[in-house]
Amino acid sequence: MDGRRPRQRGGFSPYELTDETPVYVISVAAQLSGLHPQTLRQYDRLGLVSPDRTAGRGRRYSARDIELLRQVQQLSQDEGINLAGIKRIIELENQVAALQSRVAELEAALDGAAAAMRQREAAVHASYRRDLVPYQEVQQTSALVVWRPKRQQQD
Repeated sequence: MDGRRPRQRGGFSPYELTDETPVYVISVAAQLSGLHPQTLRQYDRLGLVSPDRTAGRGRRYSARDIELLRQVQQLSQDEGINLAGIKRIIELENQVAALQSRVAELEAALDGAAAAMRQREAAVHASYRRDLVPYQEVQQTSALVVWRPKRQQQD
């Protein structure tokens, strides 16, 4: 896993720039991240940050990739975590993000199902006959109550 979400092909113009748009060549990405280009190649080989490739196999980094490079550098230099540990952290963060997304999908589906259930319940209640009234006994008895509507008198 390289820490990136799948790109969406539909829904936006091909000229619209997003955080996922691969636009930076390796020299610019190295300068923006404060790392040496050879370090970026090493990170790509290890699968820490894997940029998109052009038709000629040149690397193209996105703003998201640059941010991930900075995160790798911070974890390595400031926290003293080795590259294998950083790779595992990135994988786990991606897994958490995927699970959070799935939970949100399931909650939305559950909300939709609950709304449909409430709508069906309302339809059932609307279909009740109004001339039937529940009878609640005060005492335990075996009496039978018969109700007959009054007949309307004809003029």
